Amino acid sequence: MAELDEFRAETRAWLADNCPAGARGPGPIPNGSTKIKIRDRDTLIWLDRMIEKGWTVPDWPQAYGGGGLDKEAFLILVEEMSRIRARPALSGFGTSMIGPTLLEFGTEQQKQTHLPRIAQAQVEWCQGYSEPSSGSDLASLRTRAEDAGDHYVINGQKIWTSGAHLADWMFILVRTDPDAPKHDGISFMLLQMDQPGVTVKPIRLISGESPFNETFFDNAIASKDDLVGELNTGWTVGKRLLQHERSGMQALVRAATSDGGLETSLTAVAKDSLGEAEGKIADPTYRAQVTAYEMNAHALRLAQRRAVEESEGGTPGPVTSIFKIYASELQQERNDLATRLGGYRGFGADRNAFTAEELESTRQWLAFRAASIYSGSNEIQRNIIAKRVLGLPD
Repeated sequence: MAELDEFRAETRAWLADNCPAGARGPGPIPNGSTKIKIRDRDTLIWLDRMIEKGWTVPDWPQAYGGGGLDKEAFLILVEEMSRIRARPALSGFGTSMIGPTLLEFGTEQQKQTHLPRIAQAQVEWCQGYSEPSSGSDLASLRTRAEDAGDHYVINGQKIWTSGAHLADWMFILVRTDPDAPKHDGISFMLLQMDQPGVTVKPIRLISGESPFNETFFDNAIASKDDLVGELNTGWTVGKRLLQHERSGMQALVRAATSDGGLETSLTAVAKDSLGEAEGKIADPTYRAQVTAYEMNAHALRLAQRRAVEESEGGTPGPVTSIFKIYASELQQERNDLATRLGGYRGFGADRNAFTAEELESTRQWLAFRAASIYSGSNEIQRNIIAKRVLGLPD
């Protein structure tokens, strides 16, 4: 206990000295993409200092660029960052998804090659899972990888590929045995995006943004060294990666150091829109709704933390599906409330008639309609809970 108290004191002092004011509260969080230039000075300073400390990925081994913190020390760091509202210095698919997966399933060569680059913000990843005819039934995927001696040749298509236009590498599920039962003929591979056989086409969403893409593979090449796990066992690796995404250590730090990833607290939005009465939201009906949301959001973060604390390997198992369902529905509730609080100005679409903040509120409201679909639809998550948490029959 004395050692943890000493670590807390040292961490608090280090954060006070090294976390710039511009890295506290809402703001940009780098993802490591070589295609994005970091323009905010404080964000860059914070990233460099956290890389040197190993705290971009605090719970990873020091040999791979991490901080080597055990679970107790990591949680103290999360608490101290939350106390001063310090943003994570680095986020993205590298830290939250493929990194933890390689720690669990990767070869030593794969770890040495990829993990330090992720920790040092030198690479960003995207996810090649969904296909036009394989969304909720992901195991029916048809993108093929054929053995060509020292490499695999990949042909097919992925869709809804978040950030593919900015990513340097992709982790991808491919079919390597078309004659095996659909769950058994899938492999998990790593693939460089900047090669002639990969084409990325952005998908414009109703929100006006294009974070998702169609990705086409025309004789794309993946090295034999970039097969993760055994051939035809990729379904196991791919499922575990999704658990890291939904409630791993990196998900914990994002939740604990932000308002669920949202830029402004709902209470502040309500006070700004409706006014205050003795420090409270003036409208009692909205006051009750906002209070209920804030309490539920806080309860979710506490539940996520408890699940990680109680898990043996840092990332819980099927219980992550519960968090995914609840968090996505909570995000939608938050944005519904935020838009209603603004009245007609909460649904702005005309750039000439609405402020940038009002337009962003509308974009957020539209974008989060998809929260209960992406990362595995809520219906799929309920099936997982039924089978693997409650033990119900098929």
